[in-house]
Amino acid sequence: MEETIIQCEQITHYYGSRLIYEDLNFEVKRGKILGLLGKNGTGKTTIINILNGYLLPRAGTCRLFGEEMRSLSPATKARVGLLLEGHVQHAYFNVEQIERFYSRFFPRWKREAYHALLEKLQVSRTQKISTMSRGQRSQVALGLLFAQDPELLILDDFSMGLDPGYRRLFVEYLKEYAAAGRKTIFLTSHIIQDMELLVDDCIILDYGRILLHEPTAYILDNFRRYHLPSPLPIAGCNEFWSTERVGDHWETYSFLPPEEVARKYGLTDIRHERLSLEDAFIGLTGKY
Repeated sequence: MEETIIQCEQITHYYGSRLIYEDLNFEVKRGKILGLLGKNGTGKTTIINILNGYLLPRAGTCRLFGEEMRSLSPATKARVGLLLEGHVQHAYFNVEQIERFYSRFFPRWKREAYHALLEKLQVSRTQKISTMSRGQRSQVALGLLFAQDPELLILDDFSMGLDPGYRRLFVEYLKEYAAAGRKTIFLTSHIIQDMELLVDDCIILDYGRILLHEPTAYILDNFRRYHLPSPLPIAGCNEFWSTERVGDHWETYSFLPPEEVARKYGLTDIRHERLSLEDAFIGLTGKY
């Protein structure tokens, strides 16, 4: 049985009177890369803050490596690499100074991991972080995370503001890092194409709840968009999502296989297509 690295139980949280989650439950096993997807305002960053003990939920608890988020020990914190929106702080340091600064806080520090990544950027060790592009700063942040050698990486909107080349480099390094040492990664991103290349499992948040928690491969293999000549009689049915008229036909989304949709509703004129993870996300959560 694989070790549970992240465990959230019965998490309920409000901002003022607005419900963010109610009885949220999920866990992440060792070696998994889990992507948290959701529209703006569904609480992706909030759950990261709760996990790290920066924010107390109204009810429920989260655990990292079996320890409650309210009382994480220094030893457990050293096992976690955290990247929040905005990437590197302390931009007044240069490349070498920031590595020396962070190395004092992590007992398993691997200096070579940091410098191996930064060699790809072709920047000098005396270059200040403040003079770098956003993409270069993100690689500094990634190098600092790898040098920590954490067992768990938590990344909030890791690809924010990066161009396609830097985003792809980020994804490739994360995949190699996870595979080489059976590391666990929990991340969010607004760029779902990156998630499709990277994550083993997806949690899709709706407002106040988890809409879906499944392996990425299961979603890609089984969730389809259907094109129909007329709407289905699906009132009260939970097997279809985001049904709407598009031009001269209707579209709906379902995990039901085509033959079952045709049999249940007596259809012969039915078209369907498999989806990217981004299209599946829109199908499950709606466009608006």
